[in-house]
Amino acid sequence: MPTSNEQDPAVLDGVPYFADVGPEERRRILALSSPREVAAGELLLDQGDTALECFLVLSGSVSVYVRGEYVASVGPGSMVGEMGLVDHRPRTASVVADQPTRLLAFRNREFRTLLDEMPRASEHILAELQGRLDRNRGD
Repeated sequence: MPTSNEQDPAVLDGVPYFADVGPEERRRILALSSPREVAAGELLLDQGDTALECFLVLSGSVSVYVRGEYVASVGPGSMVGEMGLVDHRPRTASVVADQPTRLLAFRNREFRTLLDEMPRASEHILAELQGRLDRNRGD
């Protein structure tokens, strides 16, 4: 598998979080992340665990479960696990790959660097988090 530095920045095409970033910033995003491929059924995040990384779905899909109950499925262009990195709390949900899925993994420090270095991407990510929080409060 290629290292993050060998990946084509075009893998980020269509990712809403990075719609406003140029080629150099895309290369930086790839340098801050690690490519990962997971099989169908693989557990990415386990509810209650310490948040150490988050994932950007490049292809495939993953499902989110809270206390074993299905909540949602998300696909390419979606991020999972970032809330735990932002609020420093244990995982609030488990995430399982629905099918073979390609991801970019961001460890905590690299995710913080991404947010610090790319204000536009940071705004998109934080707006998505706020939307999720608002939807969860409405339940």
